[in-house]
Amino acid sequence: MAAMPNETRRGHGGPDNSETINGASLFAGAMLMLSGPLSILMGASGIAQDIVFSASRYAYRFNLTAWGWIHLVVGVALVVAGLGVLTNKSWGRGAGAVAAGISLITQFMFVPYYPAWSIPVMTLDLLIIFALTRFHVGTSGGR
Repeated sequence: MAAMPNETRRGHGGPDNSETINGASLFAGAMLMLSGPLSILMGASGIAQDIVFSASRYAYRFNLTAWGWIHLVVGVALVVAGLGVLTNKSWGRGAGAVAAGISLITQFMFVPYYPAWSIPVMTLDLLIIFALTRFHVGTSGGR
């Protein structure tokens, strides 16, 4: 018996296979929605040249306004990607993984300025990337 293409995809658990979102995607979307606003707030603090951040001579040394804008843009990208993941859009998982990867790189570069913040956020970014890039195999199907 020949199966219709949609019926074949439905049973194998691809990323766009149903209206519901799986646990890993829900976790990743929620963490993107947490990490994004926190990066936006950190960016606003940098743009305002708050005294929270300081670093000595460093290869990736930018002024605080530049770091503020970088964090603000990355934070907005994280929020947009998080909304895409939580609404189960086809582009959400890819955009979330890319945004979390960019956030990971910028947090690594920001470690000398605020290590107590950057290292936990780097861990969170790695968890987001892991949750978004794992392939979920569904248990339903007649084979």
